Amino acid sequence: MQKLLHGVDALSTWIGKAFAWLIIALMVMVVVEVFKRYILNMPTAWVFDVSNMMYGTLFMMCGAYALAQDGHVRGDFLYGSMKPRLQAGLDLVLFVAFFLPGIVALTWAGWRYFGDSWRMHETTFNATPLPISPFKFIIPLAGLTVLIQGISEMIRCVECLRTGEWTPRLADAQEADVVAQQLEGSEAVDAEARELAIEKSKGLKG
Repeated sequence: MQKLLHGVDALSTWIGKAFAWLIIALMVMVVVEVFKRYILNMPTAWVFDVSNMMYGTLFMMCGAYALAQDGHVRGDFLYGSMKPRLQAGLDLVLFVAFFLPGIVALTWAGWRYFGDSWRMHETTFNATPLPISPFKFIIPLAGLTVLIQGISEMIRCVECLRTGEWTPRLADAQEADVVAQQLEGSEAVDAEARELAIEKSKGLKG
């Protein structure tokens, strides 16, 4: 089971890292356009639309990666103090009640949205029309990748309910220990208080 979960994590991580390169392409494109627009007085009509499409693609296609790394926002103050089985039970209920209906609806509606755009040959409204359907195809594709990772997360919850321990994730990125960094060189608190605060912060992360 752990091999299956890690396989899905690896797929989501690969997809997230592959599409993360869009931020480099987006940065280069914007820098070039600023130079052309304000130095050469040669603005490009399609850059605004393409930049929106690239950023939207980056945002959507990294969703499964964030889920695989447990990087989405949650109420850690309460959640982090719960036992693993209680965490897993709460996660599973929320996945079934909110995640599955929402992501399935997004994927299905996104596919129909893409189909309509493809059939009508939809384009942008500027001097250089660009096809929109390839960008709209990202909507169901992103929904599918998040759905696959979400099902993996639900299996992880079931395993935790069965064993009482969370299945280890495929490690890729780690959250910086902000509390430890801030207090390490502080002279405003004594050593005992510093260590106590760091330990409490670790407990909240769960």
